[in-house]
Amino acid sequence: MVESFGKALVLREWDIPMPGPGQILVKTEACGVCHTDVHAAGGDWPVKPTLPFIPGHEGIGRVSAVGPGVTLVREGDRVGVPWLHSACGHCEYCLTAWETICASEIFTGYTVNGAFAEYLLADPNYVAHIPAGLSAAAAAPIICAGVTSYKGLKQTEARPGEWVVISGIGGLGHLAIQYAKHMGLNVCAVDIEDGKLALAKTLGADATVNATVGDPVAAVRKATAGGAHGVLITAPSIPAFKQGVGMTRKHGICVLVGIPPGDFPVPLFEVVANCISIRGSFVGNREDLAESLSFAVEGKVKANIELQPLSAINAVFKRLEHGDVPARVVLQFQ
Repeated sequence: MVESFGKALVLREWDIPMPGPGQILVKTEACGVCHTDVHAAGGDWPVKPTLPFIPGHEGIGRVSAVGPGVTLVREGDRVGVPWLHSACGHCEYCLTAWETICASEIFTGYTVNGAFAEYLLADPNYVAHIPAGLSAAAAAPIICAGVTSYKGLKQTEARPGEWVVISGIGGLGHLAIQYAKHMGLNVCAVDIEDGKLALAKTLGADATVNATVGDPVAAVRKATAGGAHGVLITAPSIPAFKQGVGMTRKHGICVLVGIPPGDFPVPLFEVVANCISIRGSFVGNREDLAESLSFAVEGKVKANIELQPLSAINAVFKRLEHGDVPARVVLQFQ
Protein backbone atom coordinates (compact mmCIF):
# COMPACT_ATOMS: atom_id res chain seq x y z
CA MET A 1 0.00 0.00 0.00
CA VAL A 2 0.96 3.65 -0.47
CA GLU A 3 1.37 5.54 2.80
CA SER A 4 3.30 8.55 1.42
CA PHE A 5 3.46 9.87 -2.15
CA GLY A 6 6.80 9.26 -3.82
CA LYS A 7 7.93 6.77 -1.17
CA ALA A 8 8.34 3.01 -1.36
CA LEU A 9 5.19 0.94 -1.01
CA VAL A 10 4.87 -0.97 2.25
CA LEU A 11 3.53 -4.45 3.02
CA ARG A 12 0.84 -4.43 5.71
CA GLU A 13 -1.53 -6.91 7.27
CA TRP A 14 -4.99 -5.64 6.39
CA ASP A 15 -8.42 -6.80 7.57
CA ILE A 16 -10.33 -8.72 4.91
CA PRO A 17 -13.15 -6.35 3.86
CA MET A 18 -16.75 -7.54 4.00
CA PRO A 19 -19.03 -6.85 1.03
CA GLY A 20 -21.96 -4.56 1.70
CA PRO A 21 -25.16 -4.25 -0.33
CA GLY A 22 -24.38 -4.39 -4.05
CA GLN A 23 -20.74 -5.34 -3.50
CA ILE A 24 -18.66 -8.48 -4.04
CA LEU A 25 -15.46 -9.69 -2.41
CA VAL A 26 -12.78 -10.98 -4.80
CA LYS A 27 -9.88 -13.19 -3.74
CA THR A 28 -7.01 -12.04 -5.95
CA GLU A 29 -5.16 -14.59 -8.08
CA ALA A 30 -3.10 -12.17 -10.19
CA CYS A 31 -2.77 -8.45 -10.81
CA GLY A 32 -0.98 -6.65 -13.61
CA VAL A 33 1.23 -3.66 -12.89
CA CYS A 34 0.47 -0.55 -14.92
CA HIS A 35 2.37 2.72 -15.29
CA THR A 36 -0.76 4.37 -13.90
CA ASP A 37 0.02 2.63 -10.60
CA VAL A 38 3.37 4.42 -10.57
CA HIS A 39 1.64 7.76 -11.17
CA ALA A 40 -0.84 6.98 -8.40
CA ALA A 41 1.89 6.12 -5.91
CA GLY A 42 3.77 9.29 -6.83
CA GLY A 43 0.74 11.55 -6.55
CA ASP A 44 1.62 12.79 -10.04
CA TRP A 45 -1.82 13.80 -11.31
CA PRO A 46 -3.94 16.83 -10.37
CA VAL A 47 -6.59 14.74 -8.56
CA LYS A 48 -4.65 12.64 -6.07
CA PRO A 49 -5.70 9.49 -4.19
CA THR A 50 -6.45 9.76 -0.48
CA LEU A 51 -3.66 8.29 1.62
CA PRO A 52 -3.21 5.51 2.57
CA PHE A 53 -4.47 3.41 -0.33
CA ILE A 54 -3.85 0.11 -2.12
CA PRO A 55 -3.05 0.42 -5.87
CA GLY A 56 -3.73 -2.14 -8.59
CA HIS A 57 -6.42 -2.13 -11.28
CA GLU A 58 -5.69 -5.26 -13.31
CA GLY A 59 -6.91 -7.69 -10.67
CA ILE A 60 -8.19 -11.15 -11.56
CA GLY A 61 -9.69 -13.48 -8.99
CA ARG A 62 -12.55 -15.58 -7.75
CA VAL A 63 -15.64 -14.14 -6.11
CA SER A 64 -15.43 -15.34 -2.52
CA ALA A 65 -18.50 -13.56 -1.11
CA VAL A 66 -21.42 -11.49 -2.35
CA GLY A 67 -23.32 -8.76 -0.56
CA PRO A 68 -27.09 -8.39 -0.31
CA GLY A 69 -28.84 -7.75 -3.62
CA VAL A 70 -26.09 -9.10 -5.88
CA THR A 71 -27.39 -11.26 -8.72
CA LEU A 72 -24.98 -10.67 -11.61
CA VAL A 73 -22.20 -12.86 -10.22
CA ARG A 74 -22.00 -15.82 -7.90
CA GLU A 75 -19.41 -17.15 -5.51
CA GLY A 76 -16.71 -18.96 -7.44
CA ASP A 77 -17.02 -16.86 -10.60
CA ARG A 78 -13.72 -15.61 -11.99
CA VAL A 79 -13.84 -11.87 -12.61
CA GLY A 80 -11.54 -9.02 -13.48
CA VAL A 81 -11.59 -5.80 -11.47
CA PRO A 82 -10.62 -3.04 -13.92
CA TRP A 83 -9.67 0.62 -13.65
CA LEU A 84 -13.31 1.75 -13.80
CA HIS A 85 -14.63 0.55 -10.47
CA SER A 86 -18.08 2.10 -10.96
CA ALA A 87 -20.01 5.03 -12.39
CA CYS A 88 -23.42 6.60 -11.76
CA GLY A 89 -25.17 4.66 -14.54
CA HIS A 90 -27.68 7.35 -15.46
CA CYS A 91 -25.88 10.50 -16.69
CA GLU A 92 -25.59 11.41 -20.39
CA TYR A 93 -22.18 9.70 -20.59
CA CYS A 94 -23.24 6.46 -18.92
CA LEU A 95 -26.38 6.28 -21.05
CA THR A 96 -24.31 6.58 -24.24
CA ALA A 97 -21.64 4.00 -23.25
CA TRP A 98 -19.09 6.62 -22.19
CA GLU A 99 -19.15 5.65 -18.53
CA THR A 100 -15.37 6.09 -18.40
CA ILE A 101 -15.89 9.88 -18.32
CA CYS A 102 -18.83 9.92 -15.90
CA ALA A 103 -18.47 12.76 -13.39
CA SER A 104 -19.18 10.29 -10.58
CA GLU A 105 -16.72 7.63 -11.72
CA ILE A 106 -14.70 5.73 -9.13
CA PHE A 107 -11.33 4.18 -10.00
CA THR A 108 -9.92 0.91 -8.69
CA GLY A 109 -6.58 1.34 -6.95
CA TYR A 110 -6.99 5.11 -6.97
CA THR A 111 -10.19 6.31 -5.34
CA VAL A 112 -10.93 2.89 -3.78
CA ASN A 113 -8.47 0.21 -2.70
CA GLY A 114 -7.19 -1.99 -5.50
CA ALA A 115 -5.77 -5.41 -6.24
CA PHE A 116 -2.25 -5.25 -4.80
CA ALA A 117 -3.89 -7.22 -2.00
CA GLU A 118 -5.16 -10.73 -1.43
CA TYR A 119 -8.77 -9.51 -1.24
CA LEU A 120 -10.62 -6.49 -2.61
CA LEU A 121 -14.15 -5.21 -2.94
CA ALA A 122 -15.71 -4.65 -6.36
CA ASP A 123 -18.96 -3.55 -7.98
CA PRO A 124 -20.53 -6.52 -9.80
CA ASN A 125 -21.97 -4.17 -12.44
CA TYR A 126 -18.50 -3.19 -13.66
CA VAL A 127 -16.31 -6.27 -13.29
CA ALA A 128 -15.19 -8.23 -16.34
CA HIS A 129 -16.36 -11.81 -16.70
CA ILE A 130 -13.24 -13.80 -17.52
CA PRO A 131 -13.90 -16.43 -20.20
CA ALA A 132 -13.09 -20.06 -19.47
CA GLY A 133 -9.73 -21.06 -20.88
CA LEU A 134 -8.01 -17.76 -20.09
CA SER A 135 -5.68 -17.92 -17.08
CA ALA A 136 -5.65 -15.22 -14.43
CA ALA A 137 -2.13 -14.13 -15.36
CA ALA A 138 -2.97 -13.95 -19.07
CA ALA A 139 -6.20 -12.03 -18.44
CA ALA A 140 -4.73 -9.42 -16.08
CA PRO A 141 -3.04 -7.16 -18.68
CA ILE A 142 -6.04 -7.37 -21.01
CA ILE A 143 -8.41 -5.59 -18.60
CA CYS A 144 -6.31 -2.41 -18.72
CA ALA A 145 -3.51 -2.42 -21.30
CA GLY A 146 -5.54 -4.57 -23.67
CA VAL A 147 -8.82 -2.69 -23.53
CA THR A 148 -7.03 0.67 -23.58
CA SER A 149 -5.10 -0.12 -26.75
CA TYR A 150 -8.14 -1.78 -28.37
CA LYS A 151 -10.40 1.19 -27.63
CA GLY A 152 -7.73 3.58 -28.89
CA LEU A 153 -7.57 1.71 -32.21
CA LYS A 154 -11.35 1.89 -32.52
CA GLN A 155 -11.14 5.63 -31.93
CA THR A 156 -8.81 6.04 -34.93
CA GLU A 157 -11.75 4.88 -37.09
CA ALA A 158 -9.22 3.20 -39.39
CA ARG A 159 -10.80 0.61 -41.68
CA PRO A 160 -9.44 -2.75 -42.83
CA GLY A 161 -6.65 -2.23 -45.34
CA GLU A 162 -5.80 1.25 -44.02
CA TRP A 163 -2.66 2.26 -42.12
CA VAL A 164 -2.27 2.87 -38.42
CA VAL A 165 0.84 4.04 -36.61
CA ILE A 166 1.38 2.60 -33.15
CA SER A 167 3.88 4.78 -31.33
CA GLY A 168 5.47 3.12 -28.30
CA ILE A 169 5.85 -0.66 -28.37
CA GLY A 170 5.60 -1.34 -24.65
CA GLY A 171 2.87 -2.83 -22.49
CA LEU A 172 0.09 -1.22 -24.53
CA GLY A 173 1.80 -1.01 -27.90
CA HIS A 174 2.71 -4.68 -28.24
CA LEU A 175 -0.95 -5.55 -27.62
CA ALA A 176 -2.16 -2.81 -29.97
CA ILE A 177 -0.20 -4.36 -32.85
CA GLN A 178 -1.92 -7.69 -32.32
CA TYR A 179 -5.38 -6.14 -32.11
CA ALA A 180 -4.73 -4.01 -35.20
CA LYS A 181 -3.62 -6.95 -37.33
CA HIS A 182 -6.70 -8.97 -36.40
CA MET A 183 -8.82 -5.89 -37.20
CA GLY A 184 -7.42 -5.99 -40.73
CA LEU A 185 -5.20 -2.91 -40.40
CA ASN A 186 -1.72 -2.25 -41.78
CA VAL A 187 0.63 -1.37 -38.93
CA CYS A 188 3.65 0.91 -38.80
CA ALA A 189 5.35 0.55 -35.41
CA VAL A 190 7.40 3.44 -34.00
CA ASP A 191 9.75 3.25 -31.04
CA ILE A 192 13.21 4.41 -29.93
CA GLU A 193 14.59 0.91 -29.29
CA ASP A 194 15.52 -1.53 -32.03
CA GLY A 195 14.71 -4.46 -29.76
CA LYS A 196 11.10 -3.33 -29.41
CA LEU A 197 10.86 -2.76 -33.15
CA ALA A 198 12.13 -6.30 -33.72
CA LEU A 199 9.36 -7.51 -31.39
CA ALA A 200 6.86 -5.46 -33.39
CA LYS A 201 7.94 -7.27 -36.55
CA THR A 202 7.39 -10.67 -34.93
CA LEU A 203 3.89 -9.53 -33.89
CA GLY A 204 2.99 -8.65 -37.46
CA ALA A 205 3.97 -5.00 -37.98
CA ASP A 206 4.17 -4.22 -41.69
CA ALA A 207 6.74 -1.43 -41.22
CA THR A 208 8.91 -0.13 -38.38
CA VAL A 209 10.53 3.25 -37.73
CA ASN A 210 13.15 4.12 -35.12
CA ALA A 211 12.21 7.61 -33.89
CA THR A 212 15.85 8.42 -33.04
CA VAL A 213 17.12 7.88 -36.59
CA GLY A 214 16.80 10.61 -39.21
CA ASP A 215 13.37 12.17 -39.69
CA PRO A 216 10.83 9.70 -38.26
CA VAL A 217 7.86 11.68 -39.58
CA ALA A 218 9.20 11.54 -43.12
CA ALA A 219 9.98 7.83 -42.72
CA VAL A 220 6.43 7.06 -41.60
CA ARG A 221 4.88 9.15 -44.36
CA LYS A 222 6.98 7.28 -46.91
CA ALA A 223 6.15 3.86 -45.47
CA THR A 224 2.42 4.62 -45.38
CA ALA A 225 2.20 6.49 -48.71
CA GLY A 226 1.37 9.88 -47.27
CA GLY A 227 0.72 9.28 -43.60
CA ALA A 228 -1.36 6.94 -41.49
CA HIS A 229 -5.15 7.06 -41.47
CA GLY A 230 -4.95 6.62 -37.72
CA VAL A 231 -2.17 7.19 -35.20
CA LEU A 232 -2.24 5.69 -31.70
CA ILE A 233 0.28 7.20 -29.29
CA THR A 234 0.91 4.98 -26.28
CA ALA A 235 4.39 6.31 -25.46
CA PRO A 236 4.49 8.67 -22.44
CA SER A 237 6.66 11.07 -24.43
CA ILE A 238 6.02 14.66 -25.52
CA PRO A 239 8.21 14.28 -28.66
CA ALA A 240 6.18 11.19 -29.59
CA PHE A 241 2.98 13.21 -29.33
CA LYS A 242 4.35 15.98 -31.54
CA GLN A 243 5.64 13.51 -34.11
CA GLY A 244 2.34 11.64 -34.06
CA VAL A 245 0.43 14.58 -35.51
CA GLY A 246 2.96 14.84 -38.34
CA MET A 247 2.56 11.14 -39.05
CA THR A 248 -1.21 11.51 -39.49
CA ARG A 249 -2.62 11.57 -43.02
CA LYS A 250 -4.84 14.44 -44.13
CA HIS A 251 -8.30 14.02 -42.60
CA GLY A 252 -6.83 11.33 -40.33
CA ILE A 253 -7.27 10.85 -36.60
CA CYS A 254 -4.48 11.01 -34.03
CA VAL A 255 -5.45 9.30 -30.76
CA LEU A 256 -3.64 10.11 -27.51
CA VAL A 257 -3.43 7.40 -24.86
CA GLY A 258 -0.14 7.90 -23.01
CA ILE A 259 -0.10 10.70 -20.44
CA PRO A 260 3.37 12.27 -20.21
CA PRO A 261 3.93 15.27 -17.93
CA GLY A 262 3.86 18.66 -19.63
CA ASP A 263 1.81 20.38 -22.32
CA PHE A 264 1.03 18.98 -25.74
CA PRO A 265 2.68 21.11 -28.48
CA VAL A 266 -0.07 21.17 -31.12
CA PRO A 267 1.06 22.43 -34.56
CA LEU A 268 -2.10 24.44 -35.23
CA PHE A 269 -1.54 25.28 -38.88
CA GLU A 270 -0.83 21.66 -39.77
CA VAL A 271 -3.86 20.41 -37.86
CA VAL A 272 -6.24 22.96 -39.36
CA ALA A 273 -4.91 22.92 -42.93
CA ASN A 274 -4.91 19.11 -43.10
CA CYS A 275 -8.23 18.66 -41.26
CA ILE A 276 -6.58 16.37 -38.70
CA SER A 277 -8.58 15.27 -35.66
CA ILE A 278 -6.88 14.81 -32.28
CA ARG A 279 -8.67 12.67 -29.71
CA GLY A 280 -8.03 11.55 -26.19
CA SER A 281 -8.95 7.95 -25.40
CA PHE A 282 -9.36 6.79 -21.80
CA VAL A 283 -9.49 3.00 -21.24
CA GLY A 284 -12.73 1.52 -22.60
CA ASN A 285 -16.31 0.76 -21.66
CA ARG A 286 -17.72 -2.60 -20.61
CA GLU A 287 -18.49 -3.65 -24.17
CA ASP A 288 -14.92 -2.80 -25.22
CA LEU A 289 -13.67 -4.87 -22.30
CA ALA A 290 -15.71 -7.91 -23.29
CA GLU A 291 -14.54 -7.58 -26.91
CA SER A 292 -10.89 -7.21 -25.96
CA LEU A 293 -11.11 -10.34 -23.81
CA SER A 294 -12.72 -12.31 -26.64
CA PHE A 295 -9.64 -11.71 -28.81
CA ALA A 296 -7.48 -13.08 -26.00
CA VAL A 297 -9.51 -16.19 -25.27
CA GLU A 298 -9.45 -17.04 -28.99
CA GLY A 299 -5.64 -16.84 -28.89
CA LYS A 300 -5.46 -13.87 -31.26
CA VAL A 301 -3.97 -11.50 -28.68
CA LYS A 302 -1.51 -12.47 -25.97
CA ALA A 303 0.39 -10.22 -23.60
CA ASN A 304 4.08 -10.80 -23.03
CA ILE A 305 4.13 -11.17 -19.27
CA GLU A 306 6.70 -11.53 -16.53
CA LEU A 307 5.50 -13.06 -13.27
CA GLN A 308 6.63 -11.53 -9.98
CA PRO A 309 5.58 -11.88 -6.33
CA LEU A 310 3.81 -9.02 -4.55
CA SER A 311 6.94 -8.48 -2.44
CA ALA A 312 8.83 -7.35 -5.56
CA ILE A 313 6.54 -4.39 -6.26
CA ASN A 314 9.03 -1.63 -5.41
CA ALA A 315 11.67 -3.12 -7.69
CA VAL A 316 9.05 -3.41 -10.45
CA PHE A 317 8.08 0.26 -9.97
CA LYS A 318 11.71 1.35 -10.31
CA ARG A 319 12.06 -0.65 -13.50
CA LEU A 320 8.89 0.92 -14.89
CA GLU A 321 10.20 4.39 -14.09
CA HIS A 322 13.37 3.63 -16.05
CA GLY A 323 11.61 1.95 -18.98
CA ASP A 324 13.14 -1.40 -18.05
CA VAL A 325 10.00 -3.53 -18.43
CA PRO A 326 9.76 -5.06 -21.93
CA ALA A 327 6.01 -5.62 -21.80
CA ARG A 328 3.84 -6.32 -18.72
CA VAL A 329 4.61 -7.49 -15.19
CA VAL A 330 1.94 -9.54 -13.45
CA LEU A 331 1.93 -10.10 -9.70
CA GLN A 332 1.00 -13.68 -8.87
CA PHE A 333 -0.72 -14.42 -5.59
CA GLN A 334 -0.83 -18.21 -5.66
